Amino acid sequence: MDAPMRRSAPLPFVDEHTILIEAHAEEVWWALAEALDWAFSRPAAVRYAKLVGCADHTASGPRPPVEAATTFPGFRTATAIPAGELTLLGRHRFSSYTLTFRLDEAEPGRTRLRAETRATFPGPAGGLYRLLTLGTGMHAKLTGHLLTNVRRRAERSLRTSSA
Repeated sequence: MDAPMRRSAPLPFVDEHTILIEAHAEEVWWALAEALDWAFSRPAAVRYAKLVGCADHTASGPRPPVEAATTFPGFRTATAIPAGELTLLGRHRFSSYTLTFRLDEAEPGRTRLRAETRATFPGPAGGLYRLLTLGTGMHAKLTGHLLTNVRRRAERSLRTSSA
């Protein structure tokens, strides 16, 4: 069994993506949990997590995520403040990283969801991995898809509950 990951000094900043969602933070929080389960628990994501040697390669724990008790393939929950902030930690052979989601009220009934990535890519293999994930735009594309998925889920949930 892998040693638990511990939070230490912040990793170097990689990028931040933002989306505005026509829903309250509570709906966005639940939609984020569903979108993370969908994105990271699919068979291809699980295979990838195993291939690169992620410390966590299975989904476990409560949903929505709870601090120090929830995992997704490639991630472990470090911070879980409902409707406020979710920080996921991860590591594998080529990188150590965090993915932090922050939910802020943009105006009544609208939530700004931000996804901040921080990471380190040690050694030559890490540098190549950085080039393949960040240099090709793959990370930005996947993060954008994830945020769009959260928005669709939250706005659909809001429409369903008010119908």
